[in-house]
Amino acid sequence: MKDPYAVLGVSKNASDDEIKNAYRELARKYHPDNYTDNPLSDLAGEKMKEINEAYDQIMNSRRSGKHNNGYAGGFDSNASSSFPEVRSLINQGRLEQAQEILDGVPPQSRNAEWYFLNGTVLYRRGWFDQAFTSFATASRMDPSNVEYRNAVNNAQRQQGRQYNPYRTYGGTGGCDGCDICSSLICADCCCECMGGDLIPCC
Repeated sequence: MKDPYAVLGVSKNASDDEIKNAYRELARKYHPDNYTDNPLSDLAGEKMKEINEAYDQIMNSRRSGKHNNGYAGGFDSNASSSFPEVRSLINQGRLEQAQEILDGVPPQSRNAEWYFLNGTVLYRRGWFDQAFTSFATASRMDPSNVEYRNAVNNAQRQQGRQYNPYRTYGGTGGCDGCDICSSLICADCCCECMGGDLIPCC
């Protein structure tokens, strides 16, 4: 692979902010959405992939402590400065990269925004119980934040609605014969009580 610093057009001594700004400028320029129905769309897609890989390589290297410019102990000394990047990654669907950054924040530096973003990653993965716990922590830490409160309500509504194959907490996970029977009995009762209209009872 090419020198990632050369791909982003920055020096190896560039600060983290300079690298992020260079990445954002290139991402705006080469984003595939700008080349819809354009013969250059394939080239733009390849370029965007190269830019993403270069950025990830530089930031992962710095987080691991190989390059400690602006970092303490291999992690950003001001943890909150990484949160806009995490939001951007989540919006791009790059959940693993977002989670990696969040996991790198020391426990003592995890504020309300950290718990909200962590909950958002979990929610996007369908882990609603864990997302609810994280959102609730964020809301407790910053009760005036409407975004956090809305996230708590959304996660609470999703809890128990969908079967999650990755769910291992709170029991064995999945569903068994009893769950199925209970659901059928509940549906039957609703049909009888409501004159045949199937209205969810739970």
